[in-house]
Amino acid sequence: GACGYGEYGRSANDGYVAGVHRPYKNGTGCGGCYQVRCKTGECTEDGVVVVATDFGVGDWTDFLFPAKAYAKMARPGLEAELLAYGVVNIEYRRVPCTFGGSNLVINIHEGTRYPHYLAIIITYNPTLYDVVGAQVWQEETQEWRPMRKPFGAVWDLENPPRVEGGYKIRYALVASNTNHATWVESPTLIPANWEKGANFELAIKL
Repeated sequence: GACGYGEYGRSANDGYVAGVHRPYKNGTGCGGCYQVRCKTGECTEDGVVVVATDFGVGDWTDFLFPAKAYAKMARPGLEAELLAYGVVNIEYRRVPCTFGGSNLVINIHEGTRYPHYLAIIITYNPTLYDVVGAQVWQEETQEWRPMRKPFGAVWDLENPPRVEGGYKIRYALVASNTNHATWVESPTLIPANWEKGANFELAIKL
């Protein structure tokens, strides 16, 4: 999918996932959670909490659900009636993700090629912030080196600097209701001999 999650994009949050349109925000919305409620007589008050794992647009909709997530919005016994609509009016709001703990999680992306190309992807976001930038500390020049955002939730770096111990990375975070970015350095180091598929909790204090 457009976020770069692969199979995780279908299985995250026990399969309560969504392709999103406006909340996609050029990929920075990937991994964000939303409470979505439909507005017909078949709908519950709580609706469903989904995680954005792909870009999706169709018939003027902001969310494209698999049947499991769509039916979750219905009151017990009325799932078939709700599914029969196909498209319904909704209201939604950003909420913290809760299905994977309390820390941001990154994954060494499958496209990584050690040691010449480092790519990371934000796979879990329990905050109300979007990650809009990432930089790696370059010890040799004593400066932060920007990472590129090629697509979705992926951040990458060609020819990453040689380091002892691990890579320090800082992230630019923007609250979902503002445009002001705050740079926060993660205490979690990416090992110098990183391997694709590894996950790291960032333990960022917000």
